[in-house]
Amino acid sequence: MKKIVLAASLVASLTVSSFAQETLTVISFGGDYGKAQKKHMIDPFVKQSGVKVFFDDYKGGSAELKAQVSTGQVKWDVIDMEYVDLEKACNENLLERIDPSFLPKGDDGVDAKDDFYPMAINECAIGNIFWATAFAYNEKFIGDVKPTTMNDLFDLKKFPGKRALKKRAQINLEWALIADGVAAKDVYDVLETDEGIKRAFAKLDTIKDSVIWFDSWSQAPQLLNDGSVILAQAANGRLTQFTVVWDGQAFDLDGWAIVKGTKNLELAKKFIASSTSSVPLSGMKDVNYGPTRKSGTKLLTAEEQNKLPTAHLEEGFKVDSGFWSDYGTELNEKFNAWLLKK
Repeated sequence: MKKIVLAASLVASLTVSSFAQETLTVISFGGDYGKAQKKHMIDPFVKQSGVKVFFDDYKGGSAELKAQVSTGQVKWDVIDMEYVDLEKACNENLLERIDPSFLPKGDDGVDAKDDFYPMAINECAIGNIFWATAFAYNEKFIGDVKPTTMNDLFDLKKFPGKRALKKRAQINLEWALIADGVAAKDVYDVLETDEGIKRAFAKLDTIKDSVIWFDSWSQAPQLLNDGSVILAQAANGRLTQFTVVWDGQAFDLDGWAIVKGTKNLELAKKFIASSTSSVPLSGMKDVNYGPTRKSGTKLLTAEEQNKLPTAHLEEGFKVDSGFWSDYGTELNEKFNAWLLKK
């Protein structure tokens, strides 16, 4: 009965008469991820509220966001941001500060502040998925011995063949240190030192000639599928047809943020309240991304939960958005210079 009452309460707050004829622009990343968001978050909100939602794609980052805010020509209302970009955009005052008191209780009646995983509520966003960067293999090509640890990604003797990694410093440096013996909980402390940076690049040197570097996550499953590589790094949602190795997974969140200066601030909050309630969040399992509410996780079967990063948090580490906001430019310059070395 409680679930029915709570659901009815949320629907009542989104009556068609309240917001009909209004338009909200929501920006995200497209692909299967965008399709899942449309099915589980956008369409239910439109049906409940009568609001017309213009749902479009972008490539991430904050360049376009900054251009809109700095010129006062704000076209977007709500934007899906990776937390590593969110930290920078929030510090640059490109986003509205969010008081989470407007968020509804979970479907099990638990207050939002206790229902959301703590890291999901940010001063500039409300988390809508847990996702992870992990590596995976294709059962068709791997052989009898299966990789199970981060060390295996760097072990060319045990697992000969090409690896596919995204061409950037982030995650590759952390993984190199973990494979070199640094505990995941200490990886950012070590990477903050000159010795740690040298150590990470020295470890990457050991596999450099066996790496195929890619620019887009979409390339990783293609390389695994045709056998061009034996192991590949990717966002876990891109690895649904392969076997994921969760050891050393770098998990992070995406969240809904509100663009600074939007004329639809209250409507944007209504959308976020609706799309981050328990049922919509649980629907993101379609692309193997985890709910940011515990009540959303409870709606999934044990088998479904095991495919999500949230079932393996103890095996990896949270990407430190603050670290990459501070050191990202410097480390990516070093990384690009390292790539050019013979």
